[in-house]
Order: sequence, then structure tokens, then C-alpha cells
Amino acid sequence: MVTVKNGQSKSPGKGSTGANAALASAVKDAGCSYASLSLRVNELGRRQGLETNYDKASVTRWLQGQQPRGMAAELIAAVLSERLGRTVSPTDLGFLPEQQRPVVGRALTYREDVAETLHTLAELGSTDISRRSLLGTVPFVAGALTAPQREWLLWLVEQADDHTAAATRLRSVSGDGPVEQVHAMIGMFDQMDNHYGGGGVRTSIVHYLSTEVIPLLQQRGTAPHQLRQLFAAAARLAAMAGWSSYDAGEYGLAQRYMTQGLRLCAEGRDRVLGGQILAGLSHLATSLGRPDEGVALARAGIATAKNGGSPLGLMRLYAMSARGHAALGRPDDTAEALRAAEDHLAASRGAEQESRWVRFLDHHYLQAESAVCFRDLGLASQAERTAVESVRANADRRRRQAISRSVLATAHLQQNRLDEAIGTATEALGTLSSVHSERSIQALRDFRGRLQPHRREPLVQEFERRSRAVLGAAA
Repeated sequence: MVTVKNGQSKSPGKGSTGANAALASAVKDAGCSYASLSLRVNELGRRQGLETNYDKASVTRWLQGQQPRGMAAELIAAVLSERLGRTVSPTDLGFLPEQQRPVVGRALTYREDVAETLHTLAELGSTDISRRSLLGTVPFVAGALTAPQREWLLWLVEQADDHTAAATRLRSVSGDGPVEQVHAMIGMFDQMDNHYGGGGVRTSIVHYLSTEVIPLLQQRGTAPHQLRQLFAAAARLAAMAGWSSYDAGEYGLAQRYMTQGLRLCAEGRDRVLGGQILAGLSHLATSLGRPDEGVALARAGIATAKNGGSPLGLMRLYAMSARGHAALGRPDDTAEALRAAEDHLAASRGAEQESRWVRFLDHHYLQAESAVCFRDLGLASQAERTAVESVRANADRRRRQAISRSVLATAHLQQNRLDEAIGTATEALGTLSSVHSERSIQALRDFRGRLQPHRREPLVQEFERRSRAVLGAAA
């Protein structure tokens, strides 16, 4: 194996035998120069913690037939998808066929064959647990969100006349045998996640899904109704693996687990859960600087769940839509989405009448999400009021406590109440000592970033000193 510039490898006779006509055509149609293509690939990589240094010479080598290393093929496809206004995959661009690509590339794809999905998810989990292929550098690829949405919505249209959806949801409430055991494990993981954050329970979820649940789904002879429930439970576990990865700062892994979970959800025919997985992807996209995608994913989730019989599930999806609109600076759209969320919350007849997947949602959840929206829109007094209520109501949910305190600190700062802001942020810092949650840390880092105009104040300097151990050094 001969190492070449920019961390690429060239293996004689494999991927380097001829010019890449497909890539050349796409680059020409996109109208971008080699320099601009390489620059944008580097930008997307750095957003995900990848240190790349591609240049126009790198593009020339790709056009000559050299296969990019690691996740570069996905990044190149994402850039050209942006420029072309349509989704193109690495395979479309003449790179290695999907079956030969690393699992972290294949896991971005929503497959028709569920057996392939199970194989990919098991391989992803095994690779994740053993930390092969440096999974910590897996990038979030916004351009890869479009195809799963499309495939899911096409499935939804095909199921429009399927009258078993409501019955399926009701049956899933009371499983038997292995289904009930999986549900019990999900409940335990949920409890641990709520108290200690996703970072502390993530590996356990991935291991259980990969080594216990997926083999159950690969067995022959399971009764159809039980198999459907198992697929729904596995979809929930995959979504939990995604959320816990998100909470641990593994954003690329979060996207992949949620995408594969969505495909499993189709086998389970559970529209409520499908909507919740789309809500998770929406949250992820908005938080990573793509609120436009966040709004689109929330809309897909609303279309999914609107006939699922779950007002609480719809409440959450409208809250995710509001978050996206707020991040885009759209106060009217945000207000409309929050009103819809409140209406669906009021329409719920109680947790026991809802799907098991959304029973944790309540008025306090909506308060916490609304506070974030008000903060992002600069509506400080409204953010303060709702964040205070969220802090009071969530004493036993440490992650939500930490996030809401950080939002409250920002609301104080937006009203020029520096002493109160620092005091509240210090309380949030104390909460973080017992929570392994990158989302909570990022919320407090957001607050710390807003302190820049006051950095000469002794109070701010003291907070920076005290927070460094948890938040890292300020940029």
C-alpha cells in the first residue's frame, strides 16, 4: 500500500485503473472549479471534526480514478448534491459500489431490503463498540437526509390504505415473550438516560441492539404479529442509540442509527414511532446548523403521525418545527408551530391513551422547547418565564435541568442582568457534574460564547475559570 498526499491511499489494480467519467460529468454539471470543490469538502469535514487538507490536485486524482479515503466520498457527494440541487450518492459519482464501502458510509442509506438493514446495523454496532475505523470522526452529512425522507414518505403513501396501523399500535402496548423483555430493557435504558445522560448508557444500548435484538429478528419462524412488534422495538432501540450518540457528541453516528431505525420502523408499521425518529433527526439537523432540514424533517414527521392517533407525538413534531423556524429567525412561523403544539397537547387524553413511545412527553417538555425557541428569537422575557417553569418542574431530569438553566442564564444575559446570568449558569455547571451529556454541555457553551462582550468583568473571568474543566477552554 502506497500512501499519497492528503491521507489518501492508492492500491494498484483497485479503484485506480481509469478516469472517473461519472465524477467528471457531475463536476462539470455543477459548474464548480476543482479548488472550490476541495475547499467545500474541507469545510464540511472540519464541521464534523475531520482534519482534511484537500486541494485541486486531490480533485484531479479523484477524476483520474483514485478512490477517496474514509468519509471523503460522502463529503464529495454532499458538496455536489448542494451544487446540483439534487441528491447524488458516492456510487453515482463512480466511487466504490455500496457493498464495498465502509459501514459508516452504507449506514446513511435507507434500503428496501430489510435483511441488508439488519446486517448493516449489526456491523455498525460491532464496529462502534470496538471503535474500529475511528468512528469518533464520522461526519454528519446533511445531504444524506433527503433520500431517507423520500423513501419513508413513499412507503407512507403505499400504506395509506392499510387499516392495520391503529391495531398495530394498540397491540404493541402489551407484547409477550421476547417482545416484553425488549420493552423492559428499553424502559431501563430510558430511566438511566434521563438521570445520567446518553453518554453513560450509549454503549449498553448499542451492544444490546446488536447482539440480542437483531439476532432475534434474523431468526425464522417468529409469528408475524410478534415479528412486527420486535421490529418496532428494534427501531426504538436504534433511535435510542442515535439519541445517546447525539448526547455523547457522536453526531455522525446519531444520524446513521436514526436512519436505520426509520427503516426498521417501516417493518413495524408504527407511524407514531416513525414520527418520533423524524423528530430526532430534525432536532439533530437544527442543532448542527441546518434548521432548513430540521423544518423539512419535522414536516415529514407531521405527515407521518397525523393519522397515528397520538396528539403527544404531534406536539413534539410541531415543537421541532418551531425550533427550526426560530433558528431561521421566523417569529411568525415559530408562533404558529408552538400554537399547534399546544393544541395537540390539549387534545391528548392522557399518557395511558397514547403510544408507549411518547408517554414521557408533557407540558413541561413543551415548556423547555419553547424556551429554546424564545431564546433564539431574542424574546428574553418569554424565554425567562418558560425556562423558570421548566427548571422547577424537572428536578428529577438532570439533563433537562442543565439545558433549561443554560437557557435561563442566556435570558438573564439578554436582559443585561449579568449577576443573575452567571449565578444561574453556575448552577447549570453544578448539574453537569452528574450528567454525561454533550447536549447539556453545548447549551452552556452557547451561553459562555455570549459572554464575550463582558469578558473583562471579574465575575465572567471567574466563571470561565471554573467552567474550563467541564466546557473546555473558550475559543
